[in-house]
Amino acid sequence: MNALLNTNIETKPAHEVSEWGMYEQLLSGQSEIAVVGLGYVGLPIALEFAKDFSVVGFDINSARVDMMREGIDPSNELEEEEFEKKNIAFTSNLQEMSRAKFYVVAVPTPINENNEPDLKPLIGATTSVAKVLKKGDYVVFESTVYPGCTEEVCVPILEKETGLKLNEDFKIGYSPERINPGDKVNTLTKITKVVSGSDEESLNQIAKVYGHIIEAGVHRSSSIKVAEASKVIENTQRDVNIALINELSVIFNKLGIDTYEVLESAGTKWNFLKFQPGLVGGHCIGVDPYYLIHKAKEVGVDPAVITSSRARNNEMAGNLAFSLAEKLQAKGKEVENCKVLVQGITFKEDVSDIRNSKVVDLIKELEFQGLQVDVTDPYADREEVWEEYGIELKSKPEHRYDAVVVAVNHKQYSFLDKSYYHTICASDPIILDLKKTVAGRVNGYDYLSM
Repeated sequence: MNALLNTNIETKPAHEVSEWGMYEQLLSGQSEIAVVGLGYVGLPIALEFAKDFSVVGFDINSARVDMMREGIDPSNELEEEEFEKKNIAFTSNLQEMSRAKFYVVAVPTPINENNEPDLKPLIGATTSVAKVLKKGDYVVFESTVYPGCTEEVCVPILEKETGLKLNEDFKIGYSPERINPGDKVNTLTKITKVVSGSDEESLNQIAKVYGHIIEAGVHRSSSIKVAEASKVIENTQRDVNIALINELSVIFNKLGIDTYEVLESAGTKWNFLKFQPGLVGGHCIGVDPYYLIHKAKEVGVDPAVITSSRARNNEMAGNLAFSLAEKLQAKGKEVENCKVLVQGITFKEDVSDIRNSKVVDLIKELEFQGLQVDVTDPYADREEVWEEYGIELKSKPEHRYDAVVVAVNHKQYSFLDKSYYHTICASDPIILDLKKTVAGRVNGYDYLSM
């Protein structure tokens, strides 16, 4: 699709373009958008922009770029038809995005082995943008960071590398990503987009650019720090709430009470928050709170609630493994001779993403208890699992198992019943169903949930 289609903006000669704002320049096709980082966040927004704007999609991984040129999403989130009729050029050549004037940085912001922010991808991407940044350009960051990071870390890089000055020569903004992997309902355009800018002009122009593609509209934050904070507390809030439910599940299991029945009963009140227990991993909920913890400590605040919530959620894998081993022993079985099948290793249901999956922690804890563990997953890539975690993914169950852990709520598992488990289980098995995926269909077995 040509970027000049579907617009009433009149094309102007180059010398008159300066009279326009950035939005009008982009919509007319006189300027281009470059999206830096084409993962599960960057690729969808690049393709959405490419419906009406001219876009350069940049990623340092040339193999991923080659896949996208063929209409393949390396993250397995988008279908081939979503690449069709889009005005986009994929590249791993930095100079090919030098023609852009509006840069969107959407790279991961992970944590290191000490649970501290790892800003290397963000610093690397910012440095790359600085090499092609020109007077009059915009840079908008989407990566999740702590409040102040964009202005304290990214802006100095841009100014030092270019000799340009913020707001005098170039503008910046922050618009946190809100992509929910695997969600086919709350998609990119249907979620309100928070936007912010380094001054009033940049805020207005950034709001117009995003507002052009976001059906749900945009919310204008008064500052970049406010926008950064709004993002990092989204997942921190979920983490704290899930930690509470996880703690309750530990208590209720000791009392012999079904946690899910308790939640169902409590949920009949209109203002009860319906969170569920679970393993909290992935690259958002299990990571973002550490960014806020880092900043809080930097300014002399002890984030006790956030820190204890992280600790509670991190210890759930060990609690589950110990409980399962204990129950197998209670059945008179020798734990070291017991085989366990773990169904699912991705960080959430119906996605292929294994990053920071807490199922991996559960597998290691089960092995620490002396159990022999096999793992299957219909979505995860076998080679990726081996390279990332050293775990051999089985294509199908290979033994008779003393216990089966339904670890991820994949839709394929929701159809399994007692007859299926009868074919893969040894005598008197335990079904540990973390999300009640097969609840009601394995009656007669020793069935457990969180």
